[in-house]
Amino acid sequence: MVRGARQSQQPRSRLAPRLSGTVEKPPRKRKSRFLKQLLSDTGDEEILKRRLSPPGVFVISGDRWTEFTLKETMSSGGAEDDIPQGERKTVTDFCYLLDKSKQLFNGLRDLPQYGQKQWQSYFGRTFDVYTKLWKFQQQHRQVLDNRYGLKRWQIGEIASKIGQLYYHYYLRTSETSYLNEAFSFYSAIRQRSYYSQVNKEDRPELVVKKLRYYARFIVVCLLLNKMDVVKDLVKELSDEIEDYTHRFNTEDQVEWNLVLQEVAAFIEADPVMVLNDDNTIVITSNRLAETGAPLLEQGMIVGQLSLADALIIGNCNNQVKFSELTVDMFRMLQALEREPMNLASQMNKPGIQEPADKPTRRENPHKYLLYKPTFSQLYTFLAASFKELPANSVLLIYLSATGVFPTGRSDGEGPYDFGGVLTNSNRDIINGDAIHKRNQSHKEMHCLHPGDLYPFTRKPLFIVVDSSNSVAYKNFTNLFGQPLVCLLSPTAYPKALQDQSQRGSLFTLFLNNPLMAFLFVSGLSSMRRGLWEKCQEYLRKINRDIAQLLTHSRSIDQAFLQFFGDEFLRLLLTRFVFCSATMRMHKAFRETRNYPESYPQLPRDETVENPHLQKHILELASILDVRNIFFENSMDDY
Repeated sequence: MVRGARQSQQPRSRLAPRLSGTVEKPPRKRKSRFLKQLLSDTGDEEILKRRLSPPGVFVISGDRWTEFTLKETMSSGGAEDDIPQGERKTVTDFCYLLDKSKQLFNGLRDLPQYGQKQWQSYFGRTFDVYTKLWKFQQQHRQVLDNRYGLKRWQIGEIASKIGQLYYHYYLRTSETSYLNEAFSFYSAIRQRSYYSQVNKEDRPELVVKKLRYYARFIVVCLLLNKMDVVKDLVKELSDEIEDYTHRFNTEDQVEWNLVLQEVAAFIEADPVMVLNDDNTIVITSNRLAETGAPLLEQGMIVGQLSLADALIIGNCNNQVKFSELTVDMFRMLQALEREPMNLASQMNKPGIQEPADKPTRRENPHKYLLYKPTFSQLYTFLAASFKELPANSVLLIYLSATGVFPTGRSDGEGPYDFGGVLTNSNRDIINGDAIHKRNQSHKEMHCLHPGDLYPFTRKPLFIVVDSSNSVAYKNFTNLFGQPLVCLLSPTAYPKALQDQSQRGSLFTLFLNNPLMAFLFVSGLSSMRRGLWEKCQEYLRKINRDIAQLLTHSRSIDQAFLQFFGDEFLRLLLTRFVFCSATMRMHKAFRETRNYPESYPQLPRDETVENPHLQKHILELASILDVRNIFFENSMDDY
């Protein structure tokens, strides 16, 4: 799914041994290739034919396949001369549109993965051809059924490709509205049973098409928080996989079962369930709603910068993931998006809304999702974002990665002397945070050091580091005088919470869903909807008060206020303060390394240790009946 950095050296099939906590040898490359191709955007037909065709069987592909099919179907109903000219032209036009659509679709893989302008015209042409193809098959369905032998799974393939186009347009633009359009087409395939007859044909490649459709549909539903649909799709996919492996002698049964394990672990990653009165689970959304960020009061003096670009980087070895999206990446992705809106009213039949009709103002910051990138890949995407960053805009870098620590003593304390976070080193990591030993006189070459980010501080930069060595980024020097803020996670958590790290970091959970994180550290695993909504309302009040504390502070670094004018960054900052204040008051968080930090440092007495904020946290704990797990000695002033 994630197109930023796809690494064959980090196969998805490692998820199962990681979840079980065992150390195993890397699986064979066959698994890596399978799972890498599973959600790829192009080349379905060629991949499947190459993989599933037995030796010695001639496979016709591309234009030759269409030409062969045209001649076969046109002659199957009788002599070609008996076919009316109009129907012959209909079939010929359909074959042309089908071939053209496949050529354009397959060409998507050749587009640059970074940059925001080079790909738009190509996407426009691809959407245009698929619009014509979809309408053409609707208008001439009877002729195509009789003369071309059009099958329902072929219609499903066209709809599936359109769904993929919308999904990849979302990845390119970060416009969540296009996820709804992808869902519309994927849902239509399921509702109209376009793939229902595939299982009756003795063609395993068609069944694999169906399985791949399910996997893509699940990804879109996860991003839209349609967890009830996800659970139904997982059950259907499980049944389809069982039938597929029973009917055909295939080598990919383990890989498909691994896909089921990944998505099952992903949907169970949230540590707290919100329940209705009938004990059904309430699906909560963590994207920015209209009332999500605290409003700026009249007279507040803040900067006019806006978040334009974000790099979301995931390189945690043991974290739950699906496709190339870790739980932490998923949560930060949603924290930087608004609630999606439908682009077009949903009719009985899905219609194509072309990307040219998108809103003129970008609602969400543009994002790159990089799963286990190498240093060179990360730097390439970072440089592309930096180059295209508009005036008065902010670049955000989110790092969720294994910590890399200094290997020896250093005479100096420069930006390369404190370690950093790990990038993909194209070698096997033994387990967890274990890094191969190097000559102590050399720096770790696969580490992203704080000094590596110095060139990009020439423009406003907002950094979030969630790592066991996040404090390395506390040693920044603002060389160019541009706004610069780093939010840094705790480097260690209390033992009672360490076992939950595979399900995502607590720090990122606070930035994504602070109430769920608060419940989790309070030892609560479920809550009724009414109480949840009451606590959410109180938390909004806390956020408003935190905003006032920050803007009214006389000693706060001006960099924080420069970023405070942007809704997304304002929400991240207020949630960071809430997270830090909660951990400092919690009785289980006793060590300094259990607390988040920032660069520049916040004035503690006016923010994270402010008595007024501490009183609010105790009141929230009282609502939940967990006040006893928080310190109250700072309340003497009241």
